[in-house]
Amino acid sequence: METQFMVKKKTEEDVSKFLKDLHSQVLEQMLQGEMDAHLGYEKHDVSGNNTGNSRNGSFPKTIQTEHGKSTIQIPRDRNGEYDPIIVPKHQSRGLSIEKLVISLYAKGMDERFGYLGRITQYL
Repeated sequence: METQFMVKKKTEEDVSKFLKDLHSQVLEQMLQGEMDAHLGYEKHDVSGNNTGNSRNGSFPKTIQTEHGKSTIQIPRDRNGEYDPIIVPKHQSRGLSIEKLVISLYAKGMDERFGYLGRITQYL
């Protein structure tokens, strides 16, 4: 695998683009995990039928990361109650993983309440 990676990524620019894309994919997966935790069920799970709130697509958001500007898809729910933690509303910079964990604990969302556990299972 290392050899294949080095063959495909010949320049520093190639590696930077790879890291930027990887970072965007990780953020989008974390946002999906947040949405699962918010709604209480995973995407396409029948337990979400007739719950009163469900996924309602996504919208693009341009954010500034340590790898440059990226456009990611932010999920939304039908009731408009989803408030992303990883990439907060009205901000163009996402939280680092370290800052995210510290902020969740500061807000009292630890393992005892289950919220952090549901988010971290998708990381």
